[in-house]
Amino acid sequence: MLETKLFDYILPDELIARYPAEKRDGSKMMVVDRITGEAEIHPFKDILDYLAPGDVLICNNTKVLRGRMFAKKDGREDGAKFELLLLEPAEGDPAVWNVMLKPGKRAKSGVEAVLLTSDNKINGWGDKFTVVERNADDTFKIRFSTSDTTLLEERYGHIPLPPYLRREDEPEDADRYQTVYASIPGAVAAPTAGLHFTPEILAAARAKGVGVCELTLHVGAGTFKPVSSEFAETHQMHYEDFELPQETADLANNARRNGKKILAIGTTSVRVLESCCDENGILIPQRGRTNIFLYPPRKPKGEDMLLTNFHLPCSTLLMLVSCFADREKVLAAYEKAKASGFRFYSYGDCMLLK
Repeated sequence: MLETKLFDYILPDELIARYPAEKRDGSKMMVVDRITGEAEIHPFKDILDYLAPGDVLICNNTKVLRGRMFAKKDGREDGAKFELLLLEPAEGDPAVWNVMLKPGKRAKSGVEAVLLTSDNKINGWGDKFTVVERNADDTFKIRFSTSDTTLLEERYGHIPLPPYLRREDEPEDADRYQTVYASIPGAVAAPTAGLHFTPEILAAARAKGVGVCELTLHVGAGTFKPVSSEFAETHQMHYEDFELPQETADLANNARRNGKKILAIGTTSVRVLESCCDENGILIPQRGRTNIFLYPPRKPKGEDMLLTNFHLPCSTLLMLVSCFADREKVLAAYEKAKASGFRFYSYGDCMLLK
């Protein structure tokens, strides 16, 4: 059994990056040799030095919903205030969504709440929701007064920043908490390793002969769920919707046959690739839902390199990274990053495991 506490480490509060770097590609990058554990510090812009013509870079093109909203019960100024987070539309009705809703104890079936504008006022359009029921996982099913949830996002939505940033979203976050290639709405959190890329770096990769392709995994609220189990094997992962397109699978499989490398951008890309590859590492294009949980001693089959940010202690993401290099080597790199003043978590610096 794999003990969760083996993935613990202490992070000084001042190393949590609460705002993005001044420039997208202005972060530092810890380059870690997967075999020896040797770690070097580079600027992120050096990433193309580790890719050769014929290699493939795979990105997650999910787009973060402006899915954090506020509402007042019965539309009264003195009514209870609700905070909701859009998770995914329920099947069959575009006005019905599964959401996280706080405070849950006030969210009884039939309760109505009117949405609040960005300046915390009751809206004048009559936009509201009704609680349908509490789901088995303690999320809720609600029905909006309109099926145009894109309009609701525009009118009332906030970018759902991770709780550990301990701040409200600001105008800059609408751009910087999305990757430059985000195109398919559905995530409650950004695939943060991709936040470092600019159109210029991606263009330079293509000019070098590197294949740049995409897949989709809509990051769910479970990404923030801590591992509360004593052992990794007893932790229950959440399901997330994904798609691996034919074009991406073909490009990656051809690269593998030709002895070239596959670089996964972020742990979300890894979860799709590992969900879609057979025992020989051949990728099978498909669409579905995955709750795959990757932890040592499992080794990756669908990719050769990983670019990722620095993750929370005892998290499923840190366990996944430890599939690419031994846990001790990964945690040693984390200690070097701390000593070198690296910025951690979603808006922080990154690590390349090669």
